[in-house]
Amino acid sequence: MTVQLNHTIVAAHDKHASAHFLADLLGLPVSPQYGPFVPVEIPNGVTLDYMDTRDEITPQHYAFLVTEDDFDTIFTRIREAGLTYWADPFHHRPGEINHNDGGRGAYFDDPNGHRLEILTRPYGSGG
Repeated sequence: MTVQLNHTIVAAHDKHASAHFLADLLGLPVSPQYGPFVPVEIPNGVTLDYMDTRDEITPQHYAFLVTEDDFDTIFTRIREAGLTYWADPFHHRPGEINHNDGGRGAYFDDPNGHRLEILTRPYGSGG
């Protein structure tokens, strides 16, 4: 049996702004609205489908495995946008990146409080 994650719904107070926030940082296009969703397709085929809510948003975590070159590009965009970033998911090490498993990683928040992460090596991969 083959099982693959196809999509997930991401709660947002402004689905268009939130989708563009992520897509602009990652260098991806925003797909056309589909029903109530504004999708951002990740190159492995998974989509993050942004959907508006008026309710309080429970922050979720979304991690993106990227190449070393893409990390440099995305991290530059994070800094140019003036975003606060951390080396850890608990926000204990601001202004730092991590070097877990011989790679690099950084965490930052989206406008809804979701915790986003870019990393160059999967956790537990050694290094």
